[in-house]
Amino acid sequence: MEQSNLVRYRLGTDVAYGLVKDRVVYGLAAEPWSGQAWIQDHGAGSAVGLVGEVELLAPCQPTKVVAVGLNYRAHAAEHGLELPAEPLFFLKPASAVIGPGAAIVYPHHLSQWVDHEAELAVVIGRRAHRVPREEALAFVLGYTCANDVTARDLQRRDGQWTRSKGFDTFCPLGPWIVPAPDPLDLRIRCWVNGQLRQDGRTADMVFSVADLIAHLSAVMTLEPGDVILTGTPAGVGPLVSGDRVAVEIEGIGTLENSVL
Repeated sequence: MEQSNLVRYRLGTDVAYGLVKDRVVYGLAAEPWSGQAWIQDHGAGSAVGLVGEVELLAPCQPTKVVAVGLNYRAHAAEHGLELPAEPLFFLKPASAVIGPGAAIVYPHHLSQWVDHEAELAVVIGRRAHRVPREEALAFVLGYTCANDVTARDLQRRDGQWTRSKGFDTFCPLGPWIVPAPDPLDLRIRCWVNGQLRQDGRTADMVFSVADLIAHLSAVMTLEPGDVILTGTPAGVGPLVSGDRVAVEIEGIGTLENSVL
C-alpha cells in the first residue's frame, strides 16, 4: 500500500481534509495540526472518492507564506548574484495560494514578464517560536510542491518584491502534503508544455530546511498550516497565456497548473 498523503478536497459544497491511500481519498474527522504523528492520531474515516473524482485544493490554508530568495547556489550564479550571508526572506499573501489544477492568472494589465519558480514547500505542523535548529524538523507537518510565480519586470522595477510575488494565484501548492521525505537531497524539476525547464536538487540549497525554520521563527511565530518556500533551482523562465506548468519533486508528486 502507498504511504498516506494529506489533502484538502472539495466534494459538492463540502470542503475537508483527507488522506490519500492507493489513490482513494478518505475523510478526516479533524484538522491535522498535531505534528508528524497526524497519520496515527487522525485515522482515515470513510472513503469519499478516488483522486480525480474529488477536487483537490491547496493542501493547507496558511496564515502566511514565507519565501526565500537566492537559496540555490546555481540559481544565484545564473543571475550573477552573490549568495546571502543570512536567509533572504519575503512574504507572499495567503490570497495568492491556489491548488493543483487551478489557473495561474497572468496579470497583463500590470506585467509583461511572468516566470515560474519550482520550489519545495515546508508545511508547519505546530506553533513555532524561537525554535533551535536541532529541534526545527520536529515542527514540520510535511512537504509539498510549490510554484513561486513572479512578475519579473515588476520585481526589477520595484526594488522590493511584494507586488511582483503577491498577485492572486501566484502561489500554487499541492497536490498533497507528504509527511516523511528527507528534505536534504530531493530532485526538483519543472516542465512547461512538456519541455524540461528546471532540474535541480535540494542539496544545492545554501540554507537547509532546519536553518530556515530556526532563522524565521526567531523573527515571527509560525502557525500550524503556514508555509515556507525554500527557494528555486536554476532554470527559471517565462510563462505565457495558455501554458501548462508542472512542478515535480521526488518523493512528493507533481503539481500542475495552467496559465490563463
